[in-house]
Amino acid sequence: MDRISEAVPDCKSRNLQQFLTHSKWNAREVIKQVARETDSLLGDTIDTGLIIDESGFAKQGQMSVGVSRQWLGRLGKVDNGQVAVYGVLANDRFAAPVDARLYLPKNWIDDPKRCTKAGVPASEQIFKTKDELALEIVQNARSNGLRFDWVGADAGYGKGQDFPNKLDAMNETFIIDLHSDFHVYSENPKPYIPCKKSKRGPNFKRYQTDAKSIEVQKIFSESDLDEQPVLKLRKTSRGFLKVKALRIPVYTWDGETAEVKERQLIITKTIGPSSDLKISITNTPLSIGIKKLAWMQRQRFWVERVFEDAKSECGMADYQVRKWDAWHHHMALVMMAVLFMLEERIRHKESYPLLSCADIEELLSKFLPRRNVTKEEIISQLEYRHRKRLSAIASHSRCAT
Repeated sequence: MDRISEAVPDCKSRNLQQFLTHSKWNAREVIKQVARETDSLLGDTIDTGLIIDESGFAKQGQMSVGVSRQWLGRLGKVDNGQVAVYGVLANDRFAAPVDARLYLPKNWIDDPKRCTKAGVPASEQIFKTKDELALEIVQNARSNGLRFDWVGADAGYGKGQDFPNKLDAMNETFIIDLHSDFHVYSENPKPYIPCKKSKRGPNFKRYQTDAKSIEVQKIFSESDLDEQPVLKLRKTSRGFLKVKALRIPVYTWDGETAEVKERQLIITKTIGPSSDLKISITNTPLSIGIKKLAWMQRQRFWVERVFEDAKSECGMADYQVRKWDAWHHHMALVMMAVLFMLEERIRHKESYPLLSCADIEELLSKFLPRRNVTKEEIISQLEYRHRKRLSAIASHSRCAT
């Protein structure tokens, strides 16, 4: 807020803080509108995917809504911070976020007073896993009229059977990355409940199978992936993205019910000095060609770029707010900024095909009106920043003692 008010004419930090934290505008409705406008640019039922991904934000203290010691992917470790689940609409090389759901750890839900103090609505003071938040994003996207062919997600959402099975029940096509130790069956496990061999004791209730599961890593190691033809998926700044790809039919079973799911493993390996291996599971029809499946699997690259641009150019991680509404207001504004940049990149893709979000930010910094400050005001701003730093240092010192 302070940095914006120092640059924007007729702007005060206090007014911006009020707009973000206390103003009553509905962030959810703004996000829905951003999603609809993004769909008008990217949505279709053939080449567009709704990619689920999460992002973490390192934060100090304990009062920011949802903050807790948890895994922060950006840092690659467990640390104090907030985590949110996002839905990103992706079509070819263009992508933009269309939804955001803040994850509230169980220690927050178990403390209603803390939730209320942070402004969490009573309707949101219910523990939801990240899988459940992701499913809400998919359901909300469909009810909002967004057009996409499949749902994609990283291996964090492919740890178990629940998330893909619920997507399947929603008639959604999915392609979800897997960790190498994920277990599948090469043949139908045909679960059954054993019959009693004597009249004594209760009846068996749990299903079991005589088939042995196998790690997907072993399936890959025994496959003939290296013998497959090279596929060119898309152009990159360093030439074509080339992969070898393989589709292998498998079965999955949750170990609790009689229901067995027929799935396919999609294994791709990039060609080059630093080859990258990806293993995913999908319920796509067999009529979809292996090249299209490999392309779908590799679309998560653009989602990672979206988060990079949103954080570097649109201030996604640069906020100092504690309340529920303020966090969602900030994310809504960031999504508006990303949408604006997407519109400009698409509008000028013929004349400036390499136009980036960093380019757009640079242009805006040069051509938007800027505050004409005096020498005295610059010194005053400097002294104000120093007072804020001293206050923060004092606060940290009190916490340490």
